[in-house]
Amino acid sequence: QVQLVESGGGLVQAGDSLRLSCAASGRTFYAMGWFRQAPGKQREFVAAIRWSAGSTSYADSVKGRFIISRDNAKNTNYLQMNSLKPEDTAVYYCAAGGLFGRRVNEYNYWGQGTQVTVSS
Repeated sequence: QVQLVESGGGLVQAGDSLRLSCAASGRTFYAMGWFRQAPGKQREFVAAIRWSAGSTSYADSVKGRFIISRDNAKNTNYLQMNSLKPEDTAVYYCAAGGLFGRRVNEYNYWGQGTQVTVSS
């Protein structure tokens, strides 16, 4: 059974950092990514990593502030979020699948989500 378990969310102030983790069990994937959803908004792409090559992709809104990485031995990926802004406030979801994409429907498996709140 495939499971994605996220951790690391919380309440921080603007300018602070947080690191989210996503541990995958059951299988490995071609790509893993992070999406976020703020209240009243659609789920949007944040970052993705191609598992074998380690190549990455970022939304323009987080480029230069967020870093996605992976630990092959632990089958876990990380999202290091620096210089956080109030507009980064959202539920963050880990996703995994067979495509290295930016669309929700390109990922087959999803975690339960973790709340990130950035106060001004």
